[in-house]
Amino acid sequence: MTQNEPGKRRLVIVGDSSFAEVAFEMFDADETYDVVAFAVHVAFRKRESLFERPVLTIEELTERCPPETHDAFVALTYRELNRARTRLCAEMKAKGYRLATFISKQAFVWRNVPVGENTFIFENNVVQPFCEIGNNVILWSGNHIGHHSVIEDNAFLASQIVVSGHCRVGRNSFIGVNATLADQVTLGPDNWIGPGTLITKDTAAGSMYREEDTVISRVASKRFFRVKSDE
Repeated sequence: MTQNEPGKRRLVIVGDSSFAEVAFEMFDADETYDVVAFAVHVAFRKRESLFERPVLTIEELTERCPPETHDAFVALTYRELNRARTRLCAEMKAKGYRLATFISKQAFVWRNVPVGENTFIFENNVVQPFCEIGNNVILWSGNHIGHHSVIEDNAFLASQIVVSGHCRVGRNSFIGVNATLADQVTLGPDNWIGPGTLITKDTAAGSMYREEDTVISRVASKRFFRVKSDE
């Protein structure tokens, strides 16, 4: 295990997926936390180390990284409509860990916006005044969260999403890239909003919305651009 850097709190990242790797990179570059280990359940442990940090089992974690001296961040995406991440957050809290939150220095989050635990706000997000960001929320890169909007617990917003003013995103919901919520729209809980979708009215709990894929052209790309040779 790496030696703790003075002045930084020790952090365990729960998970070892691509998101865990991204979270490590961003926490590692930050001035608040020192990432000392990763952790997964014993049934999913496939390797001993990642980025020269040990991959521990959650079952042994309190012995190796006591919650009195370590915080945790659960780095899972939206599997099971965010339930997998939510369960692990509850498990880590039951073990006594405080859940870390990350806000990129390249994000604009208005000064008095409340942001919950185990929330990750990537670069180029804009969160305007009078918003609320709940617990266990993931805001991937480049989203706009308009004034007086609320993102409830356990939501996952992908990239380049516009949430207009006075909106509410229900708990456990997922919103795909380039989706748009018009003003004063409320998404019910457990919604799945596909990429490129426009929502202009309130939605019921458990709703799914998706746009059809762009129709493929009948003309092949090489023919259209008159490509005669690949050389």
